[in-house]
Amino acid sequence: MKFDELLAKVRKLSEKADVSEMGFLAVQVNITGKESGAFYVEVKDHKISVEPYEYNDRNCAVTMSMTDFNKLLEGKLNPVTAFTMGKLKVDGDIGKALEFSKLF
Repeated sequence: MKFDELLAKVRKLSEKADVSEMGFLAVQVNITGKESGAFYVEVKDHKISVEPYEYNDRNCAVTMSMTDFNKLLEGKLNPVTAFTMGKLKVDGDIGKALEFSKLF
């Protein structure tokens, strides 16, 4: 999968996410490997945005391989297990990273 395809997939999934009860959340996602890149997911004023940019004023940043992030999106990889196994790295607020994982 190419980075642009992953971004489109996350955008499509974000359309279905219920953020009506969620407060502010800003997470940068760093994808490593051959098709690397960065994007951010922001929940603000009960609306969700997914943009292909780095987000400097974020709650946290998560770093994963393309394969593992896809597994996470598809529900085939538990975020806590991924973190424990070193497949998911978090820089910043781990609580916000868990909140982010529940969006999809």
